[in-house]
Parts: sequence; C-alpha cells; structure tokens
Amino acid sequence: MNAEKTIKVMLVDDHNVVRSGLGALLSAYDDLELVAEASSGEDALPLCQDKSPDVVLMDLVMPGMDGATATEKILENCPDVKILALTSFKEKELVQGALRAGAMGYLLKNVSADELAKAIRSAYAGQSTLAPEAAQVLIESTQHPDSGLVEELTPREMDVLKLLVDGLSNPQIAEELVVSRSTVKFHVSSILAKLNVSSRTEAVSLALKNKLVS
Repeated sequence: MNAEKTIKVMLVDDHNVVRSGLGALLSAYDDLELVAEASSGEDALPLCQDKSPDVVLMDLVMPGMDGATATEKILENCPDVKILALTSFKEKELVQGALRAGAMGYLLKNVSADELAKAIRSAYAGQSTLAPEAAQVLIESTQHPDSGLVEELTPREMDVLKLLVDGLSNPQIAEELVVSRSTVKFHVSSILAKLNVSSRTEAVSLALKNKLVS
C-alpha cells in the first residue's frame, strides 16, 4: 500500500499494557501506523498537535483529564482528527459524553483486531462506528415520546441534519453550505436542543427512526 494511504494512529490510555497490546495489534496491518502514544489526556493535547495523527484511539476513564474532555480539547485545536472512544465501560453517561465531545465512534476493548482496524478505517473515512452495546444504550435513551420533535427545524437546520446523517463533520458541512464553522456549530446545537438529544449520533439515529430526512 502506498505510504500516502497509511492511516496514522495515536493511542491515549493510562495503562502501559493496553497501549503495548494495541500497538502490537496495529503493527499487523500495513495501512495502519502507530505514530504516538500518550498516557493521559493532558499529554495527548500537545502530542496530537506535534504528530498530526489521522485517528486517535481514546480511553475515557483516566486520572486527571478524562477522555471526553481530552477529545473536546483535541478537536478544538485539531478539527480534522478523527477520535474513537475505546473503553471497557458502556454506561450511558460515558457513551453520550464521548459522542457529545465529538468522538466518531465508541468501541469496547473486547473488540477483535479486525473490527478495530475496520473502525479505524471507517473513522478515517468520516464514518461512525458504535459497539452494539453502545448502540443499544443510545436506542434506549431515545425510547421516549417524540415531544422533542414538536418544535420544527428550520430549512437550514434540515440541510445541516441531512449532512449529519451523511456522516459529514462540522468543517465539511461548513464547506458544503458555504458558511462558517461557528455557524454550523450553532445550527448543530440548535438541532440537538430541538430534537431533545445530547449528541450528533443520537440526532442521526432519531432522524432516521422518525424519517425526518429522506
């Protein structure tokens, strides 16, 4: 595979054994290259700027800065980076927190090597991947009356929602609609509020479930 197609990966996990195991796993794939490792959210921020990874595998439960906070801060400075939450926990608050912070997917650490590699490639391509357990948590969290859908979305918010369903990031939506990133961020926040959900992934799930977009 050509060097330019190699996906650069950074690991963020406070357990040395986990990082070592993931590093060995990544080395088995020609198109995946481990370019950096961080043992904390605090260390991940400058390292991400320095090494410019394509995809970050982010542990969520760490001493000091947690994974969701680190995800949010990394994306503020490196908006093109794709972040996958990789954790041992499937609690609703963790799932929603990671996705709300901007993670492209949520995987449990019992994932197989091939599944992880596929998720990394999907994230790099701008596609979300959710562990079945995480997806179930989100489904259960949206099993409520559709009171949040009573307030109609504006035409522009519908445009943004359609692009969210297509898997586009905020910068990509801004480019597609020829507006600023801050405008897109405002529209996304408004959509989440009107749909009564807490993350982009939940908004997409609810939009598809209720056929809000074709």
